Amino acid sequence: MKVLVVGGGGREHAIVKALRESNEIDELICAPGNGGISVDCRCVPEVGASDIDAIVSLAKAEKVDYVVVGPDDPLALGCVDRLTESGIPAFGPDKSAARMESSKIFSKGLMEKHSIPTAKFRTFTDYENALRYIETQQPPLVVKADGLALGKGAIICETLDDAREAVKEMMLDGKFGKSGAFVLIEECIYGPEITVLCFCDGKSIVPMVSSQDHKRALDGDKGLNTGGMGAVAPCPLYTPEIAARVEAEVLKPVMDAMIAEGLCFKGILYVQLMLTKDGPKVIEFNARFGDPEAQVVIPLLKTDLFTIMRACTDGTLGKLRIEWKNECAATVVLASGGYPEHYEKGKYISGLSIAMLSGATIYHAGTKRDKYTFLTNGGRVLDITARGATLEQALQKAYSAVRLISFDGMQYRTDIGKKYRA
Repeated sequence: MKVLVVGGGGREHAIVKALRESNEIDELICAPGNGGISVDCRCVPEVGASDIDAIVSLAKAEKVDYVVVGPDDPLALGCVDRLTESGIPAFGPDKSAARMESSKIFSKGLMEKHSIPTAKFRTFTDYENALRYIETQQPPLVVKADGLALGKGAIICETLDDAREAVKEMMLDGKFGKSGAFVLIEECIYGPEITVLCFCDGKSIVPMVSSQDHKRALDGDKGLNTGGMGAVAPCPLYTPEIAARVEAEVLKPVMDAMIAEGLCFKGILYVQLMLTKDGPKVIEFNARFGDPEAQVVIPLLKTDLFTIMRACTDGTLGKLRIEWKNECAATVVLASGGYPEHYEKGKYISGLSIAMLSGATIYHAGTKRDKYTFLTNGGRVLDITARGATLEQALQKAYSAVRLISFDGMQYRTDIGKKYRA
């Protein structure tokens, strides 16, 4: 089979590497891809991930048999719908189901209606009403843009003045464009954050091993929020008892809720949880693999990823037994200096060849290829992933590989998974 992967980040590189192992796939294409992905398959850099017309045209011209849509934007824009209409099966939810991520107001409303545990909230379409509500609350508060905002649309506000400013930036100043036209104001809940990615086929929901992302830019969970600076899997905090409770209180109810609301959700449901003193609560849902969670979870998968994807598309997931390696994994993100704010591109990356021999897997997130070398081409540049019998072993292998790589301005956290080290 000929398969097209849509996207060009570390998540898509992890998907491409896994799909390369499938005996069912004869040829892989990625659009737009990146420097590292171009080593593993043919890339079409002129086709952007959010250019739905170009993606459909490419799929037709290349006569692909299946498309895997990686990022959130093309899913929200209806990429799967358009491909399906063209007779090309695709992995990922359609536009209606993708609202689980593209509209926080929609997903929070679904949780409220179907009694799925989450933070208390109110939604607002009017700026003055939002301000009046803030005056009645006790800080801290969380202000969220309704739509997609590159993972930066949730602002924790320690004071009421901070909340007022956040609402102003979203609703009046257009900080997140149309995504901030509507906002949610939530109570601030506390506890460790856990991610549970789930395969879905519209009827069944099957959780993967748990993971824990590290969002802050600096050690000690300090600095600005980022797209993710590293992850570990499985998360030691996600005990069998908590997992059973999440399946009973969140996963089964949300699948039932989506069916009740007429959503046929096929693909990946990303469930971000907070383990509060009152039990697990949903922070938000996403409609695709997380990044960098994909880079730490996919390497632990024993069952062929493409077989699972097709079962999700075909509605036969419930008949499939999914197996996992009895190992742990850790991912460390190497970022450009200044990320997540201003950073430079085009820095030469050294040490990749040696690092690849260390036993770690290197996923390219933001690179471009220059003949036989690679240059930085984004905020998050590389994801260094390693597996081990224990999390400590995985972390040691990942950081050993990290120390072999360098580029001008390279920054990374030195404490990924530190709290779980022996």
